[in-house]
Amino acid sequence: MYAVNTGSGAPWADVRVCGTLPAVMPRPRSLTPTRIAEAALAVLDRGGLPALTMRAVAQELGMGTMSLYRYVDDRDELERLVVDLVLAAVDTDPPPGLPWRDQVAALVRRVRDAVAAHPAVVPLTLTHRHRSPALMRWGEAVTNALAGAGFDARRRVIALRSLLGYLIGAIQLEHLGPLSGAGTDAIAALPDDTHPRLAETARHARGVTPEEEFDGGLAAVLAGIEATLR
Repeated sequence: MYAVNTGSGAPWADVRVCGTLPAVMPRPRSLTPTRIAEAALAVLDRGGLPALTMRAVAQELGMGTMSLYRYVDDRDELERLVVDLVLAAVDTDPPPGLPWRDQVAALVRRVRDAVAAHPAVVPLTLTHRHRSPALMRWGEAVTNALAGAGFDARRRVIALRSLLGYLIGAIQLEHLGPLSGAGTDAIAALPDDTHPRLAETARHARGVTPEEEFDGGLAAVLAGIEATLR
């Protein structure tokens, strides 16, 4: 037997029995933006950005591809939903009573912590930064801290872009080219007669933890931003 929609057009519409057809994949009873985002994130975590397709997400949800189009328009919307899901839990209230540098550093670290478990999301945060409510809230918190420290609007532009550039680049390096990776060993093995300083530096790289690397780089960026106030 098979069911035909009686005309309301909604996924939960009443149906009537009309005949026989091959079995089809059942639709989830309740499909929310959060559930779709969770499915898309699962696909991303397993296969990276190339794996994120409407078909793959529909399969993750246990539904047909065309049925998913009732809920989202395209992959672009899937990406935005994923960004919001990952960053929604980021606390955008800066620690009270701290200097602006400590407030901004805390806000940056929170994004790093949220995204670190999902490295495939990193480029999406850049692509969808203008349309993500979560990133908008974060950006407002950062620029508010900068304004409170005396940065005018023009300096805030440069400061915010610098922080975003560092944040995105550092997370990508941490996952795609970690200091503990084979690339570090290859550089450390370079002959001293051609690359003495680079090889020496690489030999010490394994002693630098990811946290030390990130916090040290962030401190350097913040020091440079602070210097523009002088």
